[in-house]
Amino acid sequence: MTLIREPENATDPSRSAPNRARASADQPYEYRRRELVEPDWTRLPGWRDVTREQWESAQWQRAHCVKSVRALHDVFGDLIDDRFYADLEADQRTNATMSMLVPPQMINTMVPHSVPDTQRLYADPVRRYMIPVASDRRADWPSHPYASRDSLHEHDMWVAEGLTHRYPTKVLAELLSTCPQYCGHCTRMDLVGNSTPTVDKLRLSLKPTDRYDGMINYLRTHPGVRDVVVSGGDVANVPWRHLESFLARLLEIETVRDIRLATKALMGLPQHWLQPDVVEGLGRIAATAARRGVNLAIHTHVNHANSLTPLVARAAQTALEVGVRDVRNQGVLMRGVNATGMDLLDLCFALQGEAGILPYYFYMCDMIPGSEHWRVAVWQAQELQHDIMGYLPGYATPRIVCDVPFVGKRWVHMVTEYDREHGISYWTKNYRTSIERDDPDALTRRYPYYDPIDTLPASGQRWWRKQERDGD
Repeated sequence: MTLIREPENATDPSRSAPNRARASADQPYEYRRRELVEPDWTRLPGWRDVTREQWESAQWQRAHCVKSVRALHDVFGDLIDDRFYADLEADQRTNATMSMLVPPQMINTMVPHSVPDTQRLYADPVRRYMIPVASDRRADWPSHPYASRDSLHEHDMWVAEGLTHRYPTKVLAELLSTCPQYCGHCTRMDLVGNSTPTVDKLRLSLKPTDRYDGMINYLRTHPGVRDVVVSGGDVANVPWRHLESFLARLLEIETVRDIRLATKALMGLPQHWLQPDVVEGLGRIAATAARRGVNLAIHTHVNHANSLTPLVARAAQTALEVGVRDVRNQGVLMRGVNATGMDLLDLCFALQGEAGILPYYFYMCDMIPGSEHWRVAVWQAQELQHDIMGYLPGYATPRIVCDVPFVGKRWVHMVTEYDREHGISYWTKNYRTSIERDDPDALTRRYPYYDPIDTLPASGQRWWRKQERDGD
């Protein structure tokens, strides 16, 4: 690359105001501040008479979640054609891995700044992953041949019920198997939520108190674990007194130095995190964590800028004000939702600049059944990482990662070998999971990950069709 020195001549015509404006207009992305707005929920027929007091009540939000096609019709009414409702019903009957559960807060961010119609609702990015319909799915490759229900093998790595020990110094504690909202792309679709016509879910068998005891006992006897992600499901569905009790017990373990609360509800149901008892309890836990030198953070899950509203920003700011060290975002890359440089930058600027939430990770969508229309290829993720560099502050530039089965999250440029024709990337790792202690090849093996087949060249697609035929 040739380095070209800027001219020192102050009268150089290329430095004139019109030319500077033209250069700015030629940038691939132009930042403009967009203040957050709470969409007017009364634009929707079903919520025409809902008051602000009701809207800002967590109890009202939970009681009015959309759980069925009929309930969605009650909200949108005749604004949406019957063909959309039929499309949704078909998906729920034949494809869906997650049952419908969408809080009003999230419904209200679909087609947020106008009265919805069928075309706009079909195209809406939040709708596309929260309320998938049959016509969204790919007819040729709805699932990858290597897709699986527990694609990350988290259940295989349980060391106590709900406790996944995957990384040497970190564990995932799944306290429960429910959420305030169910996302179509959920990586834990094997366990989380109600069974659907196509997926009979696993069930946690222990009573919550026994499950929590098992987790705490394991952590007390494994001092090499310093980082605990407290998740589920979603911790917003754990009654606060139970969650606070569990967190207090975690804080008594001297070797635990990081605690992260995983909750999409900070965005999907911010009203929960603004309840006085939750705010006060979070303040108590944050004070104890600070006193003991433990980093307490909240990790949420926002996939599109439209999901960010003043209520979400208030919930994040409140958590920071009571002493939570950081509020961070872990999004998921999905086609039709956010898989462009512009969408990611719009989201990151809204997160960091308007909501006080740090952009942290974007995960490639995991290889679960029915997800091929959402997933992106490794090379596409690499291009997106390139496209967002240089615009955001370095500390607020998210890493795009691939969560490779048996390996864990890897920055997308860390691929060891990549067969673009067949869409197979190979990855290595530098640690053993809890199921590989006696595996002598764990640190030298190459672990495969697979691109969506429709993103491959014609020769690669033919190869996969042949594999599928030969497998039959």
